[in-house]
Amino acid sequence: LPRPQHKLLRSADMANYSDREFGNTLCLFDVDGTLTAARKVITPEMRDYLRRLRKKVVLGVVGGSDLVKIQEQMAGGALEDFDFVFAENGLTAYQGANQLESQSFIKYLGDARYNELAKFILSEISKLDIPVMRGTFIEFRNGMINVSPIGRNCSQKERDEFEQYDKKEQVRAKLVAKLQERFNRPDFPKLKFSIGGQISFDVFPEGWDKTFCLQHTKKHGFDEAHTHFFGDKTFEGGNDFEIFTLLSKLGNGHSVVNPDDTRKQLTEMFKVE
Repeated sequence: LPRPQHKLLRSADMANYSDREFGNTLCLFDVDGTLTAARKVITPEMRDYLRRLRKKVVLGVVGGSDLVKIQEQMAGGALEDFDFVFAENGLTAYQGANQLESQSFIKYLGDARYNELAKFILSEISKLDIPVMRGTFIEFRNGMINVSPIGRNCSQKERDEFEQYDKKEQVRAKLVAKLQERFNRPDFPKLKFSIGGQISFDVFPEGWDKTFCLQHTKKHGFDEAHTHFFGDKTFEGGNDFEIFTLLSKLGNGHSVVNPDDTRKQLTEMFKVE
């Protein structure tokens, strides 16, 4: 998808949502397993429902993927259908079509440390004995890397089969444990490893999980008391865990099992059919 041109939005340029019934309430959503089935496009029914919900509250989406992938899963309408879009956990951020301040993983880590990390990951993946291996084992993103033992080029059928295999064999969890052991040392920046989706896990600096996007929301008038988060990977090690845990302290973390459950919980909260 072509990248639109965006003007940088200053934190002082705050939108006014007073025309909505709960204009001081922000609902943030994970993508896979929350608004869509894993790696699938949002259904027309869910998209229409969110449009009705948006008349009452402020909407945001936060995912580990880059903007292009989030746009694809939101049927090309992420920047139009949501008030805030936080790609790569908010390291690339938008309010409407306006781009906010961004961060870079490679600038933070440096090439020498990144090369050491990448070489170790590829070495460990080469030792795996799993039924299927394809290509793109490391996907480099602006704010993180995404690691897939099977390779991101696998088919949907292979993706589904690996997900079931991984539940039994814990391939991702074991690889994460090796990375934690290797890179938890004083001379290396602290990293977080977050398992999400069906086939991969994210690697990013500590503090750059989905809670990172809250730096942006606070600047635009939504503190944690007025921010709700909905996600399916809310267990420890899941990529929704940190933001879910933080907001749950205020009763604003919501664990869902699928998009239908997301819609059910929203309907109970905001009476939107």
